[in-house]
Formats: sequence, C-alpha cells, structure tokens
Amino acid sequence: MATRDAYEVLHVHPRADPLVIKAAYRVLAAMFHPDHDPSPTAAQRMAELNAAYALVRDPEARRVYDRSRQAPAPPPSPIMQPAAATAPAGRRMGGPTVESPVVDFGRYAGWRLADLARSDPDYLRWLSRHSSGIRYRRQISELLNQVADKPAAQPAKKNWRGR
Repeated sequence: MATRDAYEVLHVHPRADPLVIKAAYRVLAAMFHPDHDPSPTAAQRMAELNAAYALVRDPEARRVYDRSRQAPAPPPSPIMQPAAATAPAGRRMGGPTVESPVVDFGRYAGWRLADLARSDPDYLRWLSRHSSGIRYRRQISELLNQVADKPAAQPAKKNWRGR
C-alpha cells in the first residue's frame, strides 16, 4: 500500500515553516490520539501522523524527504489513466492549461479549476483561503469573477395560475 505524502497527512504546504508544521502536528495529534478518539481507526491515523511528522520534523530529515518527493514518478498504468479515473460524470477531462491548472489533491484531485468554478464555486472560495490553495489564488480569483459576471439562468416564468 502506498503511503500518503507527509505534508498531506499534516495538512500543511510543503514550504511551510517548521513552527507551522509542529503546530499542525500537535493539533492533529490531539484530535486523533486514541485516548481522545474512540473510533477504530484512531491508532492507524495516529501512527500515520507520527510517521509523517518524523519525516519532516528536523531540517536534515526534511531535506532528505523533500529530495525523495522530487524524484520522477513512475509512468501511469496503461490500464487506467489518472485523469479518466477522476473525471466527474458527464464531463470530459481536458489536459491542464495555463489558464486552468489541475488540482492534485483532495476530493477534487484531477479536476481543472475552470470545471470547479462551474460545478462547485464554494469549494474554490474555500480553497483560495486555505494554505493548500495559495498557488492557485490568482487563477481562482479570475475564474470566480468570470462566473460572477455571467447571468444566472432564470427559471421559466409561470402565469398567475402556477402553470
């Protein structure tokens, strides 16, 4: 089973300050500690959190981990391409463009920002405020302004009898 990215587990940006990483670890550890979380997956989540923090806790270990993250990824499986696997129903995935990059994390991994602006603008508003969306803020702002400028489709008018 492939392990998740340490920064993703800790909910921090890869360039986050060490103090931010430490604070995020402490908050998440308090939430997921088996003494506080009665769910059956608490121990597993805590182990994953501890392993992720161990990879980025000190500067040398973090440098080693960051170098390993930059290694080229293996080619995608010919059986199922990632874009096809994550494309929302009823929409064709296009490749990333300069105007509309592809989100590479979370529940919308594989979606283009332009598609998100049409289908879930509230998520883009949230993403523009979240640390993981910093790199997309300019594009999100432009896309949300474009969506806001378009008039909303008006429902058909009914006559006075409600038909």
